[in-house]
Amino acid sequence: MRRFISLLVVFAVVVAAGLFGVAGYARLSDPFKRYGGSEQFVDIPPKTGPQAIGRLLVEHGVVADALTWRIALWRRGEATRLKAGEYRFDRPMTVDDIIRKLVRGDVYLRSVTFPEGLTIRQMAQVYQAAGLGEASAFADAAADPALRSRLDPGARDLEGYLFPDTYALPRRATAADLIRKMAARFEAVFTPALREAGTAGGMSVREVVILASLIEKETARPDERPVVAAVYQNRLRIRMGLQCDPTVIYALERAGRYTGNLTHADLGFDSPYNTYRYPGLPPGPIASPGRAALEAAVNPAPVDFLYFVSRNDGSHAFAATLEAHNRNVHTYQIVYFRDQKAAAHAGPGAPPPRKIPARPARSADPRRR
Repeated sequence: MRRFISLLVVFAVVVAAGLFGVAGYARLSDPFKRYGGSEQFVDIPPKTGPQAIGRLLVEHGVVADALTWRIALWRRGEATRLKAGEYRFDRPMTVDDIIRKLVRGDVYLRSVTFPEGLTIRQMAQVYQAAGLGEASAFADAAADPALRSRLDPGARDLEGYLFPDTYALPRRATAADLIRKMAARFEAVFTPALREAGTAGGMSVREVVILASLIEKETARPDERPVVAAVYQNRLRIRMGLQCDPTVIYALERAGRYTGNLTHADLGFDSPYNTYRYPGLPPGPIASPGRAALEAAVNPAPVDFLYFVSRNDGSHAFAATLEAHNRNVHTYQIVYFRDQKAAAHAGPGAPPPRKIPARPARSADPRRR
């Protein structure tokens, strides 16, 4: 009798295990979600084993039970390929889909993009607008003394050394984490070859970054960056003032006095950053330059230009003499805006303004580069 009862117990256990296993297999193809709300985050620390990962997923309501997880891992044979990181789940998923997600390493990251030519203050606003934290936290992190001493011991902050790019950040990343990534990216982009080219041209790293920031603010055209670099290098060589409008704007912004419109009176604003008043490069970068501007700063075009003026279409007219520059100013500033004003007064349907040949402008301000 006892033997019969023992056989029944064994049989019952085998049947139960079989049924449980069948249920586990059935759940492999069933999307599952037991967590509340629209999303669930699961943080898998480095070196976490596959069974411990399964327990985390079960505890967070992402996987139904440990058996289903073990069966799926055994069937797929990918237990050693699961990657650590924080994962976001926002819908019911099959356990196979979850394993594929962990094998791919589709960790949850938030992206933020900083365009070229922004100041730290503007970057801080981008950081805040992206929902990553307060602008003040970004600005404070950008004053990190350890990073400053590594990149530019003479700087008061990291202006110019936070490389403009797209950065993907974990959910708990701080402003300091981002600043370190941006500084490291600058160091990677500013290669030994660029450093050597700067040294060959008689420039320190700081001087290269300053010049590159001016180039970045003056033109967005790839073909013009080396030419703008040449204009400034030529002026520096003959000790001619750089007379760069963006340096005045930067000085006014630092003083809280920029209104969005640069006036002739603003050119006299007293600041060491005002290159209309003070010769040579400004004391620091005025924005974060991109790779192309850094390359242009150490590889200027072989031209003798000393002046340039906007053509009002994103490009510039360059000149080697003041006389030629005055003609360009007359054509692209005086005549152009006079025609625009006349066309606005004439209204729609009026004939296009008569083309007036360019001639030297007697009163053209030579400070207009």
